[in-house]
Amino acid sequence: MAVQSVREKAFQKYGRIVTGFDCAQLLKKLAETPKPPDSTIYTASDPELEKLEIFRELRDREFGGMEIELGYCNGSNDRLNALEYHRSSEINVAGTDLILLLGLLQDVDALTFEYDTALVEAFKVPAGTVVELYATTLHFAPCNASADGFRDAIVLPRGTNLPLQAKPETEGEDRLLFARNKWLIAHPESGLQADGAFPGLKGRNITL
Repeated sequence: MAVQSVREKAFQKYGRIVTGFDCAQLLKKLAETPKPPDSTIYTASDPELEKLEIFRELRDREFGGMEIELGYCNGSNDRLNALEYHRSSEINVAGTDLILLLGLLQDVDALTFEYDTALVEAFKVPAGTVVELYATTLHFAPCNASADGFRDAIVLPRGTNLPLQAKPETEGEDRLLFARNKWLIAHPESGLQADGAFPGLKGRNITL
């Protein structure tokens, strides 16, 4: 699979590069967070990261004053495994070079909620780059851009990705609701259906 740059026009339907933020302290703190060598970890809200001034700036400027959470996804990954979306944009601050595997919500079958992985595109995000992924962008855990794994700070509305308080009926799009503000379509090879994920990704489980 060809890996494109987020600076190429092809990325514009998925998101945009965000400028005007001083990320130095965030990147320094992010470098101190755990990074497993052979798996990934996700922390929705990290108190140390949320003490930084950039947390308040992102809340006020990028989310219009809405309450947000600032956490991270770190580790090592080379497979697609699943795609998710939110009812909101997501901000990613790349602590290292990393690769995002992206698709469009508009390409999910409106009747079956299945998605063909042949439509996925790969984009490299250089270390220190801030990107916004639109609410209509399918995404999941980053992939390695090098053998050293990745670190990625993630900003979302407060409460996103936490456990559901109530699980709706398993019909229509409700089958995809996996956590708060998180609709997930898993690949059958991922094993995520054991946790209740909808196995709607068809085609190859992309490996980089």
